[in-house]
Amino acid sequence: MTPTDRENPTYPTFIVGIEPPAGRTEKALWFIFRGRDVLLKIKKNPGAIPKLLDPGELGLPSVREQYLGMLEGMHCYSVELPEDTPAPEGMEFVDLKQAHSEISEGCFELVNKAVQIMEWDRTNQFCSRCGTKTYRKPGERGKECPECGELFYPRISPAVIVLIRKGHEVLLARSPGFPKDLYSLIAGFVEPGESAEAAVAREVWEEVGIRVKNITYFGTQAWPFPNSLMIGFTAEYDSGDIRPDGFEIEDAKWFSADYLPVLPGKISISRKLIDHYLKEEGMEV
Repeated sequence: MTPTDRENPTYPTFIVGIEPPAGRTEKALWFIFRGRDVLLKIKKNPGAIPKLLDPGELGLPSVREQYLGMLEGMHCYSVELPEDTPAPEGMEFVDLKQAHSEISEGCFELVNKAVQIMEWDRTNQFCSRCGTKTYRKPGERGKECPECGELFYPRISPAVIVLIRKGHEVLLARSPGFPKDLYSLIAGFVEPGESAEAAVAREVWEEVGIRVKNITYFGTQAWPFPNSLMIGFTAEYDSGDIRPDGFEIEDAKWFSADYLPVLPGKISISRKLIDHYLKEEGMEV
């Protein structure tokens, strides 16, 4: 993968929209959520997002709707359902981590956008400063308190993820909540007042006890766990012995390109970093 490939992915054209159309006369794509589970058609491969005039067609009682924009001329909405809503026949509510492995990369990017906007709407119904009910700010993806004027925009939490090389080997690690045998890369949130590069060095030191050098930017990926912007880096081993912290990381090892454990899914930035390393090592991806 070249830098150009990372910066210019060939996905369907999506145009962000704030103001919904005055009347719904055509079917739209509906990203429908029960909690953080998304509704998919289960007889499609990969799973498909429903195309509807309105969720009421399926007998679904929406709590709130959010207009997202247009995908290649088709309007897109997200919608929040009551948490006890059953799935319509032929459909199922799928956990986002499961959906990540069942739908295309371009589709997951829209699911990612939809769930974050839905949750922003849900969690900002009232002003956190004075408790007054908020109202949507016209022309912006924002909410405003009519009492104190406080503004609320969708929250994005920057996080870093890094592939560390030591000669021809790469450092892979396991967190306690990972599926069996799966290893990934060191990652963590950026602290207030901290640069992304400083966060890389700190997270690596805190989680596995080594120091790195030559920290180099790779690319980014929006990630809905919970509302992250993952900033990918590569780095080189500098010094120290691997010492998992026992909390975030339960095991970490150096692996060669021809002897790797179970890896993350193909559309995650962690896997893109690993695949980039494999290509540099002359391996087929």
